[in-house]
Amino acid sequence: MKGISWASLASFPWRPVMPGARKSAVVCTGIPSCSRVSWDAGALLRRSLVDFLLLGSPYQGMSLFQSSRNFRLLFSATAISNLGDGVSALAFPWLATLITRDPALIALVAFASKLPWMLFSIPAGILADRHDRRRLMVQADALRLLLTAGVVAVILSLPGLPATGAETVYILLLSTFAFALGAAEVVRDNAAQTFLPAIVDKEDLETANGQLWSVEHVAGSFVGPPLAGFLIAWSVPAPFVLDAVTFGLAAWLVWCIRVPPRPKPPAAKVWPQIRESWTWLRSNVVLLRLALMLGLINAFNMMLITLLVLVSQERLGLDATGHGILLTAGAFGGVLGGLIGPRVIARLGGQVSLWLALALMAVPFAVLGWTSNPWIAGAALFLEMVVALLWNIVTVSYRQRMIPDDMLGRVNALYRFFGWGMMPFGALIGGWIVAALEPQIGRDLALRIPFFIGAFGSVVLFVYGLRRLRIDA
Repeated sequence: MKGISWASLASFPWRPVMPGARKSAVVCTGIPSCSRVSWDAGALLRRSLVDFLLLGSPYQGMSLFQSSRNFRLLFSATAISNLGDGVSALAFPWLATLITRDPALIALVAFASKLPWMLFSIPAGILADRHDRRRLMVQADALRLLLTAGVVAVILSLPGLPATGAETVYILLLSTFAFALGAAEVVRDNAAQTFLPAIVDKEDLETANGQLWSVEHVAGSFVGPPLAGFLIAWSVPAPFVLDAVTFGLAAWLVWCIRVPPRPKPPAAKVWPQIRESWTWLRSNVVLLRLALMLGLINAFNMMLITLLVLVSQERLGLDATGHGILLTAGAFGGVLGGLIGPRVIARLGGQVSLWLALALMAVPFAVLGWTSNPWIAGAALFLEMVVALLWNIVTVSYRQRMIPDDMLGRVNALYRFFGWGMMPFGALIGGWIVAALEPQIGRDLALRIPFFIGAFGSVVLFVYGLRRLRIDA
């Protein structure tokens, strides 16, 4: 990390680049490590948020969005679908807290929603390699529409809130739907991520990923949560009805995408394909290490996400609308990370950008474990999402470039098996820690401990990354 500081991030040559500038001026081969990046800071401040989401950088993103109908459709579907996801991201845990105050039961809902990433990541990858990825995305969103309608039916069947005497039954019902929705999400997201290289050029992957993640976080974290807070205060089923509608619209937009059909792979047995993918991933030590590190990072983050709703209610003193507004702080960080991430990578290189992300990961955990101030908590969530987007742009673009196309779905799914499979256990462990420690040290301190565990674990990962992680070699 010698010579790297925030001052170096501020030393960009602030010169405007016209839309006709050559792509090679910014994106080089492999992970970008170009020596010069041009960026008009004044233009960034003057442009509206919508303009930047649609056009991205003033050179490459504009060309990509304007020239590619397929990318515009995928971008729009991503925005609409993630608006619904952002609504449900607040509505699901808030509904669980209306049913019960038991942190272990609340964590069970989060556990069920993320368990499919461990169980179905590999089968979903095989599906993505064997079948039409666009069709898989459409079918998954249509299924999520129907399942979300089922959640509305469960809410309407509640005798009252809290569900006194029936808490466990309704939490189990909610968890069942969360599990099914999570399974559909695994298929949809794996197909979407392996579908992107079919509609944009490889040199555009950083820009495309940055724009997609930016709109994901604007819709899913900036617009969705406060809207969910308003809706759930007005009527508990309302956010879930909106979620169902967004799934339908997203399915239709993806259906409108037109790409040449992929050659149908020869019929093959499942286990030999899994062994082939595992052999390839094991031989690529860098990708395997990234996958294992991502698993721990996501486990720590799920402890944070699962318990944040209780922290907002009990320590920060926020209602549903206030909690939604708090989550928008992360959206600002996600937008900033998505917009400047490719430029930071171009300036510092993929390797140093990855180390920088790892170095900052511990800070949000420590701050959220300590503070009782919602403004400071919002700043921590802002930083968390900047860091997350920087990590994602580097690592996802790296593996999209490195994995052969005929294995992309399977290896990507195997990567997610390790990287996302730990999330349900992070959620469950966080709830168990609070439930186990509360009788001994009190509710307030018990809610802080998982955040400090996350901070310590992030420091360990940073040290490991400095010693063992090399992606530019």
